[in-house]
Amino acid sequence: MNDISELVRQSALGSELSEEDLTVLCGLMKSRTLADGDFLIVEGSADDSLHVLLKGKLEVVKRTGADELASIAVLRDGDLAGELSFIDGGDHTVGLRALCESEVLSLTRDDFEGVVNDNPQLVYKVMRAVARSAHRIVHRMNNEFVELSNYIFKQHGRY
Repeated sequence: MNDISELVRQSALGSELSEEDLTVLCGLMKSRTLADGDFLIVEGSADDSLHVLLKGKLEVVKRTGADELASIAVLRDGDLAGELSFIDGGDHTVGLRALCESEVLSLTRDDFEGVVNDNPQLVYKVMRAVARSAHRIVHRMNNEFVELSNYIFKQHGRY
């Protein structure tokens, strides 16, 4: 197994993958290095790629009314990005900007769909990983909403 395969195995995408699955999946993915400040995803753009952050940090940013960028979160080694656009091909609702030199592997939906017939278990495992990642994001957002609501309405004696 090479270094890239091991990094994918350690990511949110690779937890259930066998050696064979990793070989097939890594063969479909394209590596990209981002310099500090480079955008992996521009808010409002459309693509159909799933990204795995192998090394580095990516800042999740959202345009504000003043046309400035608000920082929402920071992705770290092993995190997935672009999950929903990978599934539905819709426009990205946030941008992703490198906070330092970062290495990313990207998988296009077309390449992924090309292995559906030959590797249905691989497709199933990858889609489970995508669903888990999306679930974690929703869970975090729900918790942040409750915290903000408690703060605004000064509920539960914590503020």
